[in-house]
Amino acid sequence: MSTISDPAMKELESSIGKYVLIRIRNGMGIRGILAGYDSHLNLVLKSAEEIGEAPRTLGDIIVRGDNVVMISPAEE
Repeated sequence: MSTISDPAMKELESSIGKYVLIRIRNGMGIRGILAGYDSHLNLVLKSAEEIGEAPRTLGDIIVRGDNVVMISPAEE
């Protein structure tokens, strides 16, 4: 059984192909285009970049769901 509510999953589905901001467990922020996700909240991001004091380009990445603390829509 999923612990993520249906409205949250619908919001995530509507974010496919759009920029999202992700905060992971170590406090790192990542911004990228959401390309996909699964039931474990593993995320595929295109054109991802680390945000913060020293931003850097990450490219296409996969973020394990157990590291995700927050997902939010981001400005393009």
